[in-house]
Amino acid sequence: MNPIKLAVLVSGSGTTFQNLADQVAAGALDAEIKLVIGSRPGLGGLEKAAAAKVMNFVVDRREFDDCASFSKQVFSLCDDAGVDLVCLGGWLCLLDIPPAYHGRVMNIHPALLPSFGGKGMYGRRVHQAVLDHGCKISGCTVHFVDGAYDNGPIILQRACPVADDDTAQTLAQRVFEEEKIAYPEAIRLFQAGRLRIEGRRVFQVPSPSQGEG
Repeated sequence: MNPIKLAVLVSGSGTTFQNLADQVAAGALDAEIKLVIGSRPGLGGLEKAAAAKVMNFVVDRREFDDCASFSKQVFSLCDDAGVDLVCLGGWLCLLDIPPAYHGRVMNIHPALLPSFGGKGMYGRRVHQAVLDHGCKISGCTVHFVDGAYDNGPIILQRACPVADDDTAQTLAQRVFEEEKIAYPEAIRLFQAGRLRIEGRRVFQVPSPSQGEG
């Protein structure tokens, strides 16, 4: 099996990019990160990509009049790099997904969707909302991306406990430990052809190679 070619889209510090890069370097993920796209200049995620010698670009959302023209530029770069899968990692901008990329764009959200998702729910805000609501369990969700925030079909979820003395920061750290496992696993399932989307549901199916021979 050839390494899967990834694009990683970032709007922040790039912890998700770094996790995927570390997994690739450790041989735990058979992938090549072809490019990183940042939604504005000066992001930590772009600095991490440059340090890892990964091709990186800025597509500044503020320079585009609408979501359509912004998205066209983002996916044009993905086309040029020949990527198989687009992975959102702390990406905060809505995208219009071209037909060729339906079922080929993933996101990870630091809560158990559909709870604590949607516009404006990112980073520390998510974890604080979980605490304010008194939840006993949190976690992360990997899902395919559609035209709405945190809305696409769910691929997999991992859960973790919420401690009585948690702060948004300590909960974020615990959730991120689950993210580090969940995102590579979702990518491996996609790479193996084991994800089938039916409406709002994603089914894990046997690998196409299983049962041969």
